[in-house]
Amino acid sequence: MHSAPFASLDVFTLYALLRLRSDVFVVEQHCAYPDLDGRDTEPSTVHVWLTDPPDTVLAYLRVLTEPDGSARVGRVVTAPTHRGQGLAGRLLTEAVTVIGDRPATLDAQTTAIRVYERFGFTISGPPFLDDGIEHVPMHRPAP
Repeated sequence: MHSAPFASLDVFTLYALLRLRSDVFVVEQHCAYPDLDGRDTEPSTVHVWLTDPPDTVLAYLRVLTEPDGSARVGRVVTAPTHRGQGLAGRLLTEAVTVIGDRPATLDAQTTAIRVYERFGFTISGPPFLDDGIEHVPMHRPAP
């Protein structure tokens, strides 16, 4: 398990993180969207990822700080070859630690709702399409 702000990422790690996001969100899910949205570089953003020797990125997420101080979890992704092994749960365990006592939100693909519910997130609005994939907003109150 690794976590770091953007400024602490070496170029090889950054490349591996962005490649996994691109391979899954853009190529596999056929979503042409601006993945590089400027939020990765914010000083309060924490990148969380899991690797398998020798430093192959298996799963990733980021925790953002919203203007009101709450947290937003996003870009949760697992390499296709490693799905079903509980990696997203391990990342979310770390994310909850990073979030601390703040409330948090995320937009979940509907197929992943149960994963987020295990960490205290509940559906907070109606389903919506994001690049043709059904999502729901979810919220986790401050503990």
